[in-house]
Amino acid sequence: MKKLLVTGGCGYIGSHMVASLQRAGHDVVVLDDLSSGWRESSGGATTCIGDVGDRALLDELFRQHAFDGVLHFASLIEVGESVDNPAIYYRTNVAKTLTLLEAMIEHGVGVLVFSSTAAVFGEPCRPLIDESHPTQPLNPYGASKLMIERVLADFELAHGLRSVSLRYFNAAGASPDGTIGERHDPETHLVPLALQTAMGVRPALKVFGRDYPTGDGTCIRDYVHVCDLADAHLLALEYLFEGQPTARFNLGSGSGFSVQEVLDSVERVTGRRVPFTDAPRRAGDPARLVADAGAAKATLGWRPRYADLDTIVQHAWAWEQKRALL
Repeated sequence: MKKLLVTGGCGYIGSHMVASLQRAGHDVVVLDDLSSGWRESSGGATTCIGDVGDRALLDELFRQHAFDGVLHFASLIEVGESVDNPAIYYRTNVAKTLTLLEAMIEHGVGVLVFSSTAAVFGEPCRPLIDESHPTQPLNPYGASKLMIERVLADFELAHGLRSVSLRYFNAAGASPDGTIGERHDPETHLVPLALQTAMGVRPALKVFGRDYPTGDGTCIRDYVHVCDLADAHLLALEYLFEGQPTARFNLGSGSGFSVQEVLDSVERVTGRRVPFTDAPRRAGDPARLVADAGAAKATLGWRPRYADLDTIVQHAWAWEQKRALL
């Protein structure tokens, strides 16, 4: 059993991670400012409400708990918002993460799993994106995550802090038991938006761009089940606790689905139509992002359990129906 700090543990991916860590027998402490999370999502873990950039609070937490490692999910994640307001992305995703890393060094905590993103790559130059793909982010969100990846490499050299950066593609789905799921406010992710539109609780969905160089003209993304992401984090922790060096891994199914294909899946799963209107492309959106996750599979032993798109949508649909009753 390890004592672990999970920043952003009340958010979408963080809450699934907390549940996975608890099932694995670890002792978890959550730090979250609740700006985009929900306290009840932390699954009964010890929860501190506060800012990951608050150094005094971090010092108090690290003094109170002998942490073996940190999983860092606390960040801003919206591409469009980052284009409109880059300052808050660099302040939150970069400056506050530096504060966390400095606190870790000061208190002798040398293991970190970092929530990164496929947005570090920018426009793909080959069909499947592996770790050697050039990193040329198209937006401040991706740039802020890439900056921290570079910082982590430097911190290993300077301080011996070892880390794994996990670059996920499009997180989707919900816990198969229906206990937790996606709950952003405002919601900007395609699967929950499409499901809520099918339920009639949202107006017609906007499809941003029908003129991309893809089969149906809509963007293609690699949708990864949130529980598969949690599995990868557990394996990354094991990798680090075995004494392995800093690394970066791409996480995806290797199968891309277009926006239209997601809408079709939602209609199959729900039996309901998804009304939509076409809109211009969004700034900073590449046409296609699909992962080559071979390194994570070979090195970490990661195997996605829920790679089928309809399964991902089914789990998200069960959560949305439960959420409507909350």
